Amino acid sequence: MKTTPVTHADLSRSVIAVPPLARNADFSLNRAANAALIRHLESGGVRSLMYGGNANFYHIPVSTYQQTLEMIAELVGPDTWVLPSAGPEYGNLMDQAAILRNLPFPTAMMLPMTFPFTDEGLATGARQFTDKLGKAAVIYVKSENYIRPETLAKLVEEKRVVAVKYAAVRTDPADDPYLKSLLALLDRNLVVSGIGERPAIVHLRDFGLTSFTSGSICVAPHGSMKLLKLLQEKRYPEAETIRSAYIPLEDCRDDISPIRVLHDAVSLAGIADMGPMLPLLTGLDSAQRARVAPVAKALLAKDRG
Repeated sequence: MKTTPVTHADLSRSVIAVPPLARNADFSLNRAANAALIRHLESGGVRSLMYGGNANFYHIPVSTYQQTLEMIAELVGPDTWVLPSAGPEYGNLMDQAAILRNLPFPTAMMLPMTFPFTDEGLATGARQFTDKLGKAAVIYVKSENYIRPETLAKLVEEKRVVAVKYAAVRTDPADDPYLKSLLALLDRNLVVSGIGERPAIVHLRDFGLTSFTSGSICVAPHGSMKLLKLLQEKRYPEAETIRSAYIPLEDCRDDISPIRVLHDAVSLAGIADMGPMLPLLTGLDSAQRARVAPVAKALLAKDRG
């Protein structure tokens, strides 16, 4: 596992995959299936793995947190950067920071809080989390006005933020006053598009973001990595052709559930058996699986073709 401090080169060298986490029927970790998915991603050129919402880190017990992180660190290759997440509640942030401090991960991401919090309280939590972690963190901005641009800029100035995952969903990603206000105060090299392939072209071409995160890359890593390269080379028509292959699966994720569809899509495509989802989530029902299965298989076949 890569353990050196995070730089812009780390953020831009790879799409940041956001994989699900495989479990056995009794909800214990399935080491073999997790290894299979990691090998699938690494064979497609992926060198950055973010374990957050798709891995259901929101509901991982603190009692199994270290075991989970140590397994992931053991499974990845020597040049793969692993980004674990923590929180979102203050108690979890503090307890998990104490664990993370003694592990070799170069940073960790604060999962986004939805209720209850204030801007000032969020900033205080970020300061205490990074103090206990002993490192700068990644801030996950999942909704408009989650944090005031001035507040986030102050945390960056204090060297508490190594990157920002920007994932506020817009009907038109090109029309985003909040993102513009953030970028007026932040170095664009710190900001990664966090909503998969759908807005990636707009975010990198029009806003100058440095890379993007992806869940669907877990099914088709080669194409997503090629998309990043084309965007970095400003070959936008070719990038649009690559991106279009991901939209059917992204449509399923948006229509049903981004996390649940991705979890089962990896299994349905035949990449690895991800097993059940850790409560409080559940897998897809039979009708949903019937919709997702052919889409996931088609995307994998195209990626291999």
